[in-house]
Amino acid sequence: MNRLKSACAIAALVLGIATPVIAGRPQAAPAVEAAAESPYTVEEVMVPMRDGAKLQTVILRPRNQSGPLPILFSRTPYGVNTAAPRSVPKNWAALDKDGYIYVSQSMRGRFKSDGVFTLSTAVHPNDPTAIDESTDAYDSIDWLVKNVPNNNGKVGMWGVSYPGFAAAVALAHPHPALKAVSPQAAWIDYWQNDDLHRNGALRLSYATDWVSSLQLDKNDNKEFHYDTYDTYDWFLKTGPVENIDKLYFKGRVPMFTSLLDHPNHDSFYTSQRWSDSLGKTVVPTLNVAGYWDQEDPWGSWQIYFRQAKNDPDHLASIVAGPWAHGFWRTPADSLGPIPYNVASGQQFQEQVEAPFFAYWLHGKGEKPGAGVKSFQSGSWTWHSYKSWPPAEAKKTDLYLHANGTLSFTAPAASEGCRDYVSDPANPVPFRQRPMSGTYLSPDWRWWEAADQRFLGGRPDVLSYVSAPLTDNLTVTGTVAARLMAATSGTDSDFVVKLIDVYPDDFEKSHAQLQPGDYAKSLNGYELPIAMDVRRGRFLASDTTPQPLVPEKITAWDVPLREHDHVFLKDHRIMVQVQSSWFPVIDRNPQRFVPNIMRAKPGDFVKATQKVCSGSKILLPVVH
Repeated sequence: MNRLKSACAIAALVLGIATPVIAGRPQAAPAVEAAAESPYTVEEVMVPMRDGAKLQTVILRPRNQSGPLPILFSRTPYGVNTAAPRSVPKNWAALDKDGYIYVSQSMRGRFKSDGVFTLSTAVHPNDPTAIDESTDAYDSIDWLVKNVPNNNGKVGMWGVSYPGFAAAVALAHPHPALKAVSPQAAWIDYWQNDDLHRNGALRLSYATDWVSSLQLDKNDNKEFHYDTYDTYDWFLKTGPVENIDKLYFKGRVPMFTSLLDHPNHDSFYTSQRWSDSLGKTVVPTLNVAGYWDQEDPWGSWQIYFRQAKNDPDHLASIVAGPWAHGFWRTPADSLGPIPYNVASGQQFQEQVEAPFFAYWLHGKGEKPGAGVKSFQSGSWTWHSYKSWPPAEAKKTDLYLHANGTLSFTAPAASEGCRDYVSDPANPVPFRQRPMSGTYLSPDWRWWEAADQRFLGGRPDVLSYVSAPLTDNLTVTGTVAARLMAATSGTDSDFVVKLIDVYPDDFEKSHAQLQPGDYAKSLNGYELPIAMDVRRGRFLASDTTPQPLVPEKITAWDVPLREHDHVFLKDHRIMVQVQSSWFPVIDRNPQRFVPNIMRAKPGDFVKATQKVCSGSKILLPVVH
């Protein structure tokens, strides 16, 4: 699905405004109208900002409104619809029972809104003349509470993905009327572990599709056109990253050009880290994150951690579950192809989100609790944690052995290493081929839960497998890997995957199989639980990269983020290690160059990679 079916449509679901989509692409919103059967009236206004710019804003209010109501406000770069929905959208029916005035706004520089859209996440708390997304949120709230008739003076903000960031950044300088915020799949740092990078490694295909969709046309979310059916082939044929700008964008996508110019974690990124401005938590906040969020899995956790450091009134919370990007806005009763038959998304909407806004904006019900609420995968049950990781989680080392096994027993130093050859001309694909563009098929949503057996037989992927578990193993908290590894090159990537291997007899075969059914079975399914990449040039410093010493065994710490999962009895644990993840991550040339974003074809060389004794996964095990 394209960005509007993946992000803007999710934002539209949050707002309850269905943006029209033709052939997968969002269309311009129709003229203002209020369908007779709609439960809402609709109004379009241009809201003035402090610098005189006016932002396109749509106001929906219940047709049968009888008294003052709070405002639920969302800001988006993907376009707002000026038509009222014909019925209450299912994904916020629980909210609608309490009654809200729903307001949506096109962010500065998008669609009818004035100004230039830069994708910047910077805030300027010490500059009263500066304009940024936090000041636009402040000015909009100020105008809304003063000019929208029959509101009760309380505003909540919410949103998924970019609208999630737009809600979160309002916390940098909150308006007094802002009484509750729910940033869902938000982010704080483009260089870290959300949209544009993974630990400094460029998210190549996603940056190409997503950034261009926002900057090529002010009035559209343009899909990038690939002239090759398999985008793996397209990126490989295009060559070094800068060729995308030279041959296709030609300077028309400023953020992509900035990525080329800023390969390291310099001030271009740190100056946009808006969360640095967060101090004492004063606005109740419901963060939301998906453990399988293929776009923004990291930022909402970091916002929560930052808030929890100074939260004397216990206002900060986070909810997480086995969800892809925005999947909690659906019933959410499966993890990709794995059904668990609990409507976890619907439960979140009814039992967490609606009561959160009802209490803080209506004064109804009990005060929501702080801390972490998690729908745990494997057990498929809800859990609440006062701290994260839970106090009872014990750090436990799971070791990679040279014979290809995994165990909790430390190896002897004499075990030595396993090796493979990494060839940039034949990089490891991140999902099955042929690959569509990011949003051109449903495959993108659940690629992080896809069966990893599609890589079987590749000599450049090392697998380590445990014996079948004799009891359940619960992992709750921060997961990480430490590889003791070496390369024959002067730069390198290592990708680490923690995988839950289902038993071969997990499902009984159906008597009447249709073509393709056998491959769809969960028997032997290799479910990724945690996956990420570490780039060698940044091992010593993310601001001043350094070449690796060839053949030197070095500790590679690979963060694998937050997780809450039960490996069930009779399942096995697998770890895979590889050195490319293409084209979701750009290819490392494996020869050190000053600016990896502008590597030349001759810089891409084969390298022999070694994974050696002492390599391990660090698991927070709860007994």
